[in-house]
Amino acid sequence: MSLLEVIALTAEDARAAQDGGADRIEVVADMAADGLTPDPDVVEAVREATSLPMRVMLRANAGFRTTGFELDRLRRAAAGLAQAGADGFVLGFLDPFGHVDTAATGKLAADAAPLPWTFHRAIDHAADPGSAWDAVRGLGGGLDTVLTAGSARGVDAGVGVLVRRAAEDPASAEMIMAGGGLRRKHVAILAAAGVTAFHVGTAVRPDGAWDAPVDPVLVSEWRSLVSAAAG
Repeated sequence: MSLLEVIALTAEDARAAQDGGADRIEVVADMAADGLTPDPDVVEAVREATSLPMRVMLRANAGFRTTGFELDRLRRAAAGLAQAGADGFVLGFLDPFGHVDTAATGKLAADAAPLPWTFHRAIDHAADPGSAWDAVRGLGGGLDTVLTAGSARGVDAGVGVLVRRAAEDPASAEMIMAGGGLRRKHVAILAAAGVTAFHVGTAVRPDGAWDAPVDPVLVSEWRSLVSAAAG
């Protein structure tokens, strides 16, 4: 079974994603910083606008590291966002050496429990992405998805990495959600390797602009593409 996740910044985005046939939304703020934690009021408005499963970003700065102060703030935020309607989260950190920060990530994941969560594209920026992949897969605790392009430069550069990871075993393929510069041409290649989850943002907005709203027609086109490729 395939999954199409759409980035939503507003309730209107979420409604358009649902109308176009998306399976899930990721709610974020400030895409100039590649997605930060939205206000609870926004999450509540999105929840009122759609019945789609909704994962909310837990990230306080534009980088992939976190401070103790930021982590405490995010841990407190998780409860409020769940109350506002989040039924999953997106999180994950690297340490100063570029390795997966399992301690910080584990603490935040524990506060997010029992809700499921996605490890976001921090993995693509790790010093050793292969080791990071192994570390992330070992996190457990509600982790069911890894959002990854296979490369910090996006899916165009990382599609081969994703194909190889998906070929490792069915569990790897099931955990991968391809995203980060995902293009239509990538879908069939990744689906043939066993990837069934796909994540889009600007691809479902007119002219690929973040200041344009999600277009349900574009979402519908992606829904058809993913369904046909993933079977």
